[in-house]
Amino acid sequence: MRKTYKLRKGLNLSLEGAVDPGTPAVSPDHISAVAMVPDDYPGFLPKLDVKEGDIVAQGAPLMHHKADEEVKLVAPAGGVVRAVVRGPRRKIERVVVEPVSEAPSAVRFEAGTPTDPAEIAGRIKASGLWAQMRRRPYDVIPFPGDRPRDIFITAMDTAPLAQNLDTLVADRKEDLDAGVKALGKLTDGKIYISVATGSTLPDIEEAEMAEFTPLHPAGNAGVQAANIAPVNKGEIIWTLDIVTLARIGALYTKGIVDTECTVAVTGPEASSPKRVRVPEGTAVKDILAGMSVTSDHHVRIISGNVLTGIPVPEDGFLRFPYRQITLIAEGDDRHEFMGWASMSPDKMSVSRAFLSKIGGRKFSPDARLNGGRRAMIMSGVYDDLVPMDIMPEYLIKAILARDIDRMEALGIYEVAPEDFALAEYADPSKLELQKIVREALDYLRGEIEA
Repeated sequence: MRKTYKLRKGLNLSLEGAVDPGTPAVSPDHISAVAMVPDDYPGFLPKLDVKEGDIVAQGAPLMHHKADEEVKLVAPAGGVVRAVVRGPRRKIERVVVEPVSEAPSAVRFEAGTPTDPAEIAGRIKASGLWAQMRRRPYDVIPFPGDRPRDIFITAMDTAPLAQNLDTLVADRKEDLDAGVKALGKLTDGKIYISVATGSTLPDIEEAEMAEFTPLHPAGNAGVQAANIAPVNKGEIIWTLDIVTLARIGALYTKGIVDTECTVAVTGPEASSPKRVRVPEGTAVKDILAGMSVTSDHHVRIISGNVLTGIPVPEDGFLRFPYRQITLIAEGDDRHEFMGWASMSPDKMSVSRAFLSKIGGRKFSPDARLNGGRRAMIMSGVYDDLVPMDIMPEYLIKAILARDIDRMEALGIYEVAPEDFALAEYADPSKLELQKIVREALDYLRGEIEA
């Protein structure tokens, strides 16, 4: 029997531009390029395995992790390595592959039943899927030799305009069962799979199923872990989503490296929200091909959702976790009476002082800050939006002071930047909470793991 967790902290943002769940996914006529961006995988230190002009197969390694050469980032599609883009101090920013028909056959593994833990870990690392998992503490890719206490898998995405994750794997029960069997060999604890209340996803063998009320951020695997079995100092847990689990299973049921993803193109500026089936890291222009925005003002393209996504240019690429593109107004070319202080019913806010709180309408926000940055205000807003047994405001203050003892006492080992995304949206201080938490986790890791 599934245990149900009814979270009362959180907020669902009601935005225009959702995709109808029944909309079939279509494939673009042409994929001009795909890219692998190592910055999407915290903790991954890239070293190239290819050079410009090389022809690679789908699933072939493009780069490996300096701390563990078995951990790879692989080509999402077979083709020619057109560019290795570097930034300051020759940092690898992305590797761009142009798909070609004469590319070698995709990398394959021997199908079978996962049994040996060393072989399982090696196969997941070689397929690029190791980098798509996260470990806590630190919210980075799992360390070499990690033996997690438990593994938490989220089968729900409660972010604004997100797709239902369980529908993306509705016909992959065999892959899910195989994925759980494989991960079960890598932990001495339990594997938890969390679904939204009312989900039709069937129970998965050898996993404990849990139901959560779909109030954001209940879809975050870390929030689920904090409510089921929190991580304490000295413990390690892994988190991933149900799509990654299915891909791990496909390494054994089909012997393939599955790099295909279904992307929802959403947002108030999307003229016709749609679902697109493309390889990971596909060029944004290919995903948006034939699609126009609803107006002629400046539009921000976000790879991801409005809370945690990454702004990308029109010539940019889809970024991990490869599930959504959101189009919203930039707002830099808009002028309105009284600006952020307007009492217009079109102004989206968490405050009951605004008329927009009346009725169940949908909103078309833009990317403006709507106010100025200021010293931290202890308003209690964080407490209402972070459904974890921590004191988020005091944790942020400890982080800003770089007080490691206080950070540990206040729950730093449980959190990831995404857990503070909703609080960042509502924060009257306009603090960049996700950036603050990311820098704190990196600092803590450097001080403790060094």
